[in-house]
Amino acid sequence: MPRNSRPPVSGKHRVARRTKIAMGAIGLAIAVGALAVAVTTGRTGEASADPADPSFFIDINKVPAGNNVNAALKKKGAQGSFTVNCGTNADGAHQNPDNFIAQPGIKNGAQHLHDYVGNLTTNADSSLKSLLAGGTTCKNGDKSAYFWPVIRIDRGDKEAQQQKNQKAQQQQKGKTGDVQEDKSAQDAKDTQDQRNNQGQGGGRSGRSAQQQGDQQNQNQDGQQQRRQRNQDQNNQQQNQDQNNQNNQQDQNNQQDQNNQQDQNGQNKQGQNKNQQQNQNNQQQNQNNQQQNNQDKANQNQNQNQQQDELGGIQGANKEVGDNDGTIIEPESATLKFIGGGAQDVVAMPLGLKILYGDAKQSTNGPKNARPSWTCTGFEDRLTDLYPICPAGSKVERIHAFPNCWDGKNTDSKDHRSHIVFANQQGKCPQGFKNVPQLQVTLVYNVPQDVQQNGEYKVDAFAQEKHNPRSDHDDFANVMSKQIMGRLVNCVNSGKACAE
Repeated sequence: MPRNSRPPVSGKHRVARRTKIAMGAIGLAIAVGALAVAVTTGRTGEASADPADPSFFIDINKVPAGNNVNAALKKKGAQGSFTVNCGTNADGAHQNPDNFIAQPGIKNGAQHLHDYVGNLTTNADSSLKSLLAGGTTCKNGDKSAYFWPVIRIDRGDKEAQQQKNQKAQQQQKGKTGDVQEDKSAQDAKDTQDQRNNQGQGGGRSGRSAQQQGDQQNQNQDGQQQRRQRNQDQNNQQQNQDQNNQNNQQDQNNQQDQNNQQDQNGQNKQGQNKNQQQNQNNQQQNQNNQQQNNQDKANQNQNQNQQQDELGGIQGANKEVGDNDGTIIEPESATLKFIGGGAQDVVAMPLGLKILYGDAKQSTNGPKNARPSWTCTGFEDRLTDLYPICPAGSKVERIHAFPNCWDGKNTDSKDHRSHIVFANQQGKCPQGFKNVPQLQVTLVYNVPQDVQQNGEYKVDAFAQEKHNPRSDHDDFANVMSKQIMGRLVNCVNSGKACAE
């Protein structure tokens, strides 16, 4: 096996996230001595089956020869080519489940894993500015982004399928009970303490009444003595009354002054209260702002968690969503620009985004799906099924991109309307211009028994169920004007250039 191909795994492999179901608490107690029985989709520690349907595979010899529209167009128009050497991503250094073209800004939006070559920074948040600032795996400095879904080998699918509805036996033991603390002694003590407290309160009330009675008698004696003195000292009383009037006047004056001071104090207190209220309002606003920020942070965290749950990478095999198994990297990845049947081509605009195939063909219909599977030595035929190749031949994917540009837009709402395929004569619709056609050819060294047993599959959205018709590819042009100029010249002049 070549150095850059990963060896396939055999036997059991790690559980995919969708099948991690706790077993310990499942069971039905039927009668005394009966067993608890559970039916599951797989045992803990083993993968549940997620194989490609057997009907998705075909012997390449059964595919009619000549069934390749790309090969037919190659014979028409300009015969030049321009090949960019960007490697194969053989070590899996750059992989993620993002797609900044179809799902811009959405982390894990693809819900399946992509292999990348070319630009080293490609992720969900990529833009033309970030790509221009990034590095590249391409030897000539091409910073374009090239990416496609990975292929996996999963020998454990068949074994897991056989175990899918196997019954597991588990005997549940143990019992539970509640222990209640006896608090009667404490309740009795609390009742006695309450009575004692009430008795002590009554004693204090009695003493207080006696003191009030003594004080009242003393007041009566004092009144009699004052009446006697008043009768003997009328003149003195008149003087005293006069003094009392003067004192009363002084008290009134003092009271007015005190009232004025109280009013001033109340005003100041009101000001202080208003200031305190303002401070409280400011603090409340700050608290509300902090709470809003926290709520927003929590919302973002929940969204990230939800995105991670939908498509985040898990485990050493980088399993994503419903995609499990061991990744097999391409033995070779050829990025070639050709005429695509056109007499001559014009330069692609910087930032042009192009999709090949349809990752959601089961939902969108077959319109944009393209046959792209074949075997080495059988390139005259393409199929929309997984090929089973003869000995000495290897699994191959050929992705020939749309090549008629509307001359204005680098993207469109559906990511397709701005660039479409030429017809079988290599001509574009009215108003569109021929640009170089990108053709990505990927070769995989898939073991013969894996092919025969239907144990390899392309990463895909869950609803596709690994349908080979959902195969797709993505490209964003970030070539410099100099590189694009050389590319166009090579294609139109009939030269076979490679950088």
